[in-house]
Amino acid sequence: MIDEISAKIRNLRKEKDLTLKDLSEKTGLSVSFLSQIENGSSSLAITSLKKIAEALNVEIEYFFKTPEIHNFLVKADEEKSFKIEGSNSEYVRISGDFPGRKIESMLIIIPPEQMHGTKFNHPGEEFVYVLEGALIVNLAGTDYLVKAGDSIQYPSTIDHSWMNPLSEKTKLLSIVTPLIF
Repeated sequence: MIDEISAKIRNLRKEKDLTLKDLSEKTGLSVSFLSQIENGSSSLAITSLKKIAEALNVEIEYFFKTPEIHNFLVKADEEKSFKIEGSNSEYVRISGDFPGRKIESMLIIIPPEQMHGTKFNHPGEEFVYVLEGALIVNLAGTDYLVKAGDSIQYPSTIDHSWMNPLSEKTKLLSIVTPLIF
């Protein structure tokens, strides 16, 4: 935590084109003390941090916030597959990552002649587009055959399950709300 605060002080000071001497004059703290703070070799009292925040024209909370992540683009070579306990399917998360996002996008690969997890329901909504193979989606006891190129969308509050009926894998694009990961 102190390392992050130190880095934020140093970066903000440099962004504002201030020297350690300039910051010392604005805060009343010595140049050597400020240098030690920026290098993470000295602890920092809240009163000193408040003086630094005022001198750098930011609220003290600035030093405690985690930076917002804005990863809009997900490149194919960055995708990693994973499995979830209780499911034999393979998942690849393909959603971007940024504050306030509302949907989760995944590629899901279901092995031949296998169920995808168990029948369940949860808050939200689901959209499924079959890329390869086929999928039987059971919604409240009614089966829907979704072939490659077909899609299905439903409120996920309905009891639902997925089954790959083929002797080859099924690959699909799944978009759900609310966020899972």
